[in-house]
Amino acid sequence: MWVRQYKKRPVIIDACQLTPDNIEAVEAWCGGSIKGILLPREDRCIDIQTLEGEMRAIMYDYIICGVRGEFYPCKPYIFKLTYEEVLNEDK
Repeated sequence: MWVRQYKKRPVIIDACQLTPDNIEAVEAWCGGSIKGILLPREDRCIDIQTLEGEMRAIMYDYIICGVRGEFYPCKPYIFKLTYEEVLNEDK
């Protein structure tokens, strides 16, 4: 058969969820650019340069730092299906 099954390798990544309270810190961390600065904080977003081009993270998206130091946004439902929190310091 030409179709095979694969599983994702276990990799530990750094990530944070974008919230109105941390938008400036996330912008600095990922090198993004806040958009909608005149809007209420909960309506702002961050544009992030990714390996696939510029992508937009809206409130409550997760921002992931990948294995090569690249950043990209991830919708909360996908993040929760794909990742679980590491509870120890063994990175």
